[in-house]
Amino acid sequence: MMPTPIQRDDVRQLVAAGAQLVEVLPREEFEREHLPGAISLPLEELRRETAGCLRRERPVVVYCADAT
Repeated sequence: MMPTPIQRDDVRQLVAAGAQLVEVLPREEFEREHLPGAISLPLEELRRETAGCLRRERPVVVYCADAT
């Protein structure tokens, strides 16, 4: 399945319906600020093993809140 860009309201609806929210910025940035309920999976650490915490039967919303 290919990634699909979505809008803020879509994210809210998906999360309310049980989607998993994943922040891919470095852990230090996640610790400073992240969306409520988000899971930290830094992109440089993302592997099959680290993604094992995600539930395959639930949708995943991946975001990057980089302001630069």
